[in-house]
Amino acid sequence: MEDLETLLYRYFGFNSFRTGQKEIIEDVLAGHNVLGVLPTGSGKSLCYQVPAITLGGAVVVVSPLLSLMSDQVKQLKARGFKDVVAINSFVDYKERHILFEQLETYKLIYVSPEMLQNEQLIKRLKLMSISLFVIDEAHCISQWGHEFRPDYLKLNTIIQALKYPPILALSATATPEVQADIITQLDELPFNKHVYPMDRTNIAFSVQNCQSKQDKINYLEEVLTTFPVPAMIYFSSKKEAELVARILDEKLRNLRVSFYHGGMDPLDRTLIQQQFMKDQLDVICCTSAFGMGIDKPNVRLVVHYHIPTQIESFIQEVGRAGRDGLSSVSLVLYAPFDDLLPKRLIESELPKEEQITSIVNALEQVATSDQTQALNSHTLIMERFEINEVQWRFLQFQFEKHDMIKKNQFMPIYNKRIEVIESIKQKIEERNHYKMKKLQEILAWVSGTSCRREQLFHSFQTTIKTPDFLCCDLCDFSFQKWEPLIKSSQTETTSWELELAALFLQQGAENET
Repeated sequence: MEDLETLLYRYFGFNSFRTGQKEIIEDVLAGHNVLGVLPTGSGKSLCYQVPAITLGGAVVVVSPLLSLMSDQVKQLKARGFKDVVAINSFVDYKERHILFEQLETYKLIYVSPEMLQNEQLIKRLKLMSISLFVIDEAHCISQWGHEFRPDYLKLNTIIQALKYPPILALSATATPEVQADIITQLDELPFNKHVYPMDRTNIAFSVQNCQSKQDKINYLEEVLTTFPVPAMIYFSSKKEAELVARILDEKLRNLRVSFYHGGMDPLDRTLIQQQFMKDQLDVICCTSAFGMGIDKPNVRLVVHYHIPTQIESFIQEVGRAGRDGLSSVSLVLYAPFDDLLPKRLIESELPKEEQITSIVNALEQVATSDQTQALNSHTLIMERFEINEVQWRFLQFQFEKHDMIKKNQFMPIYNKRIEVIESIKQKIEERNHYKMKKLQEILAWVSGTSCRREQLFHSFQTTIKTPDFLCCDLCDFSFQKWEPLIKSSQTETTSWELELAALFLQQGAENET
């Protein structure tokens, strides 16, 4: 077998491994369960792609992002590794059936956590030799599993069904608390931990206090006029992302600006993402739907127009900056009452406690009546009680946990009814309390008076690295001191892709009015 450095160069073109990669790979090849925590942009995907080349069986990679799967499959095939496939909701039923039939021919199989609930897929995987089960972005088990993606909390049953293959769980933002939660959700199996400092020494931090939305826009215009660099601006509101994108596009004649959020057509989103990656767009006004898995090396500025609901999300998003190691900046714009929006988002993520009794009553009526009604009952429940898809997924997971739903059929629970209702209410209260606590952490960071770098990472690591350039606005950073690499000129020609994008955006604006 070739040594790891030879494989690294032959398939990926790198002469040496980055910090932590080789140690994790060696542990994986030795058959251990591994929990790896590496900084954003440090090449976590190599930790399972290299084993996929060397191991005898198949490597299954659970990933939360469909676009990330597709990109990695294309990249690997371009490098000569052909035995790779992605199975997710982008794949239509007929193609999926063909892939299932041919599954044993692939060495590296990317799947979404939801797709692993497909019985046909599990049946095929159980017939194969699975040499490694990878959970990419493993913090999602703790961060998203309880609400947005409850199928993350079912991964332990999948691992059991596959007879406990070695596990590799990877993350860039896992506190000791989240690490413990990941291991708990994976049946407390023994894990070898490889946890490395996650502070990136080339990123400086700055918080700008503003008085209003207009003040934020004016400041953004000033910064981007002085520094026309590739930038990502994060919003918690889709409408505001679109509005500010249009304003900046009018004002910043030397930069090409667009927006991106989960409410857009998938084709539009793919187009915008590809244009940004290819330097055909300079500034993206986006929600959290954009970013994870985006490996653009030259993003110089990551702005938070709105603060996220937790520090882990903030660090993930800041980690899009400066992946080439050059001087980059994280800028937070904070105005009075900016804490209200994240609080509203947290309160809207789960059903109201007072709704639970009525929803359970309604589902019990379905369970004791004609089961043909049950096929569409979740849609009827959502409409009747005005709950969204995320809220329903949370409830569905809780109902399955309490045996109220079995194989998509609703079951009466009789004397357990009060117990189930109280248990769900308690879970809602616990999760809301936890998320409000996480929000207070980032609000304290924004209003802090000591080194922002030290305060940001103190929950993750005991020491902080010395910055390569500047540290933060409370230590030595100011935009007057910043000297980023700026391209000497922007291309003035408009590609057909940009013209098409402009038509999409114009059409979208007309549809809204």
